Amino acid sequence: MKIEHEMTTTAFTITGYKITKNLGVVRGLTVRSRSVVGNLGAALQMLVGGNITLYSSLCERTREETFKLLLEHAAELGANAVIGIRYDTTEIAAGVTEVLAYGTAVIVIKDEPNSGSA
Repeated sequence: MKIEHEMTTTAFTITGYKITKNLGVVRGLTVRSRSVVGNLGAALQMLVGGNITLYSSLCERTREETFKLLLEHAAELGANAVIGIRYDTTEIAAGVTEVLAYGTAVIVIKDEPNSGSA
């Protein structure tokens, strides 16, 4: 089962849905290093100043991969949504960084408003 992007949030609820089951913490983990070529290109960009696009691109690809792994982990547990998503990074060694995405896998159903009849 694929979890759609709109069924993920940094909040602890999803508007219009009711949590029926908490499946626990899920995570995605990626460890990346910078290449020598990438470092040289970034060093040249630093001389000019501004956005260092080589590093920005590397960071974005790493976050996307980590998020995808998080969603895969949640889907393996049978979740259809993930709430409370956060990212964390740690430098493991010089030039080697761990990126962790984590959240809570849940099963949600569409929240049916009360019919209002008395």
